[in-house]
Order: sequence, then C-alpha cells, then structure tokens
Amino acid sequence: MKKFWPWLRLLLAVAILVAMGVRLGTGAFLDGLRAIDAFSVAAALAIGFVTTLLSAGRWVLIARRLGLSLSLRTAVSDYYRALLVNAVLPAGVLGDVHRAVNHGRESGDVGRGVRAVFFERFAGQMVLIGIGLAVLLLHPAPGLDLGLNGTAAGLVFVGLVALVALGWRIRAVRKVLVNTLADGIRLLSLKTLPAVVGLSAATVAGYVAMFVVAARAAGSDATITQLAPVVVLALLIMAIPVNIGGFGPREAFLAVAFSAAGLGAQHGFTTGIVYGVLALIAALPGAVVLFLSRRTKVEKTQVVTEGLGQPREQELALAG
Repeated sequence: MKKFWPWLRLLLAVAILVAMGVRLGTGAFLDGLRAIDAFSVAAALAIGFVTTLLSAGRWVLIARRLGLSLSLRTAVSDYYRALLVNAVLPAGVLGDVHRAVNHGRESGDVGRGVRAVFFERFAGQMVLIGIGLAVLLLHPAPGLDLGLNGTAAGLVFVGLVALVALGWRIRAVRKVLVNTLADGIRLLSLKTLPAVVGLSAATVAGYVAMFVVAARAAGSDATITQLAPVVVLALLIMAIPVNIGGFGPREAFLAVAFSAAGLGAQHGFTTGIVYGVLALIAALPGAVVLFLSRRTKVEKTQVVTEGLGQPREQELALAG
C-alpha cells in the first residue's frame, strides 16, 4: 500500500479535477488562467514575501530555542526553496524535508533540525485550526443549517473528510511528540510561544488575503464576511494529502461552498484555480534560490578541485 499510495493520491486528485471539469466545463479552468493579471501577480509576490518572512521568522525562533543556529536570511531563502519544491513535486512536503535535513546537517544535529521544522509546521497548523474554529463560531459557513440541501450536504461531506485527514495527522503528530517531548516542553516558554502564535496568526491572515485577491480576480464580489469561513475551511481542506501541486480537493470544496453560499459554483472553482496559480507565482523566488545555491555548490567544487591540483602542479614544476 505504501508503494502505491503516492500514485493513488495523484489519481484521486486527477479524478477530482476531471469530475469538476465535466460538471462545470473547462471554461471555468480557462477563466481562472485568463483572470490573472499584473496586479494579482504583483499582489501574490508581495503577500508571498510577507508570509514567507513570517514563516521563516517562526522557524528561526523555534530553531534557536532548540539550541540550533539559524539566521533569518538563511531561513527565508531555504523557506522559499522549500515552498517551490512543495508546489512542483507531488508529495507536497519534500521541500520541508529537505530544509529540515539540510539545516540539521549544517547544525550538526539532524534529529533536532528535523524536529525544529516539524514543530514549526505543527505550530502553524494548530493556530490555523484555532482560527478556523473561532471564525466558524462567529460566522458559520453558509448552508450549514437543519435544512441541508444536496449542495450543502456535499459541503458537510468535504468538511468531514478534512477533519478525518487532520485527525490522522494529529495522531501522527502525537506519536512524534512522545519521542520529542523534551523539545516540545522547551517551546512552551513565555519567551517563545506567544511570538510563534503571533507569527502564525499573521501568516494565516496573509493566506486569507491571497484568497481574497484570487476571488476578486475570478470576478467574485463576495464580502470578506462571506469569504472568511469558506477561506478558513479551504485552508484546512488543503491539508488533505490528495492533490497535484495543491490542486484537487481545494477546487472541489470551493465550488461546493460558493454554491451553498449563493456565490456560484463556477466562481468558487475559478477562485481555487486562480489561488493555486498565484501561490505558485508567490513561490517562484525559490527558483532563484535553487539557481544560486547550485551555482555556489559548483564554485565550491571547482575551488576544491583546483586546491587539490596545485600541489601536483608544484611537484611537476620542481621536477622540471
């Protein structure tokens, strides 16, 4: 099952997108691509920089609290690279795995480097869930009443799937926390926890802002009050490990949620497509980081090779 699960995830994501395409037509997808303009691209890059900076700052705080050295500049560049890798590779977490192992090796403690990234991601998810519950209590998602119709029932079903996926992750997290309890307790200090929560909350606000930009680009005139509960649930849906670069369940959920709110299923699907593309654009600076890191690695290799060759050249000169 472990061998076929990655392929099964891709097939499920493709099936979801194909089903939405058949239901709403390919025009909704093309509308999403055509809706992206210079303003939305600039907004995506700006919001992406802010959220990446906030997330990197959260990582720095946690890593330093665990006794690892990490500068903000290094954290930002590594985070951008991880975002790009996560966006273009199917698993969706390989970028985080790379930055965790790479930082651990550079710090001389791979285990603690991995735990630092784990706690950094876990903190963000827990704050997102907390904000999601608060938003849903204050502004319940439309359609969730006793008179559920077919569309709202679909919304409930997708939400339950998200909760099941989150429950699985929480159980996995709990197992990890048992093995890393000491590090977890260290992070509960008043010097670290409030700052981590604050940075995580600000990051979630950035994600919401990106969704608003996507909705406006898609032609939706929904108010922030209407969008807030839907967006928060969409962010939770994105935790489901069945997607292609983030595409899949998010678009299905947004189509159902927008329909239940009377905003139009096509607008919801198009908003999901626009958000996915904008998120990829926001991660593009990671390509620059990858290029520069590769170039630096090549230069270091050349320096080492030249250094090894110098003694041999000197010996030949003396022999002559």
